[in-house]
Amino acid sequence: MVPDLVQDYRILRLDNRGIGQSSTSEHEYRVTDLAQDIAVLLEYLGINAVHVAGHSLGGQIAQELVFLAPGKVKSLILLATWAMPDPKFQALMQLLGDLATRLEMRFYLKSLVHWLFSDRFFATPQALGQLLETLDSIPDLPSPQALVHQSQAIIQSNTVSRLASIHCPALILHGDQDLITPIKFAHQLAQGIPQAQLAILPETGDGSIIESPQLVTGAMLAFLKSIKGEERKS
Repeated sequence: MVPDLVQDYRILRLDNRGIGQSSTSEHEYRVTDLAQDIAVLLEYLGINAVHVAGHSLGGQIAQELVFLAPGKVKSLILLATWAMPDPKFQALMQLLGDLATRLEMRFYLKSLVHWLFSDRFFATPQALGQLLETLDSIPDLPSPQALVHQSQAIIQSNTVSRLASIHCPALILHGDQDLITPIKFAHQLAQGIPQAQLAILPETGDGSIIESPQLVTGAMLAFLKSIKGEERKS
């Protein structure tokens, strides 16, 4: 995805607390804390305005960043995310957090694969094989405690009562075969955010950025182009 996006945009990617090369927090945190991390980073880098894209927990962080620093967010792109988790989703996040402490980390990550992708993905053995090889070679595995902290942050997340105060354009992307994040969450976001557009990705699961990168990138670029057009008109 990045090679297509970087032709027209400067891309900033970051690891949340406890993920990749970012340090692990010993204490629990909320999604608002993760949004604050990004706000501080943008300030440090001298970046005044951004288009923000977030997948899953990243989509919740993106929403909180709008509330924290509305003047910095030009638009939102929310993938496979939610405004408020329902009890079933909360129970799933609790289970995933518990499993992260009981299973060897590479095995844990591989156990999620069957929930993250569509039937189409599993019908392509080469794609599945490449993904499993990638999981075997990840250099900076998250710690179990980091994933527990993430699951608790997700369980406590809730932006539903504040969606109407998001005044920037927003694109909601969701796979039609998402087994983890119910598609009803995408409809709730689209109905709650005043300037939201909803795009359902066909034959795509929760891991849309891995199994349908061209669909996702195409939708993102079309959305960003439409925003540019509106800015020129104004």
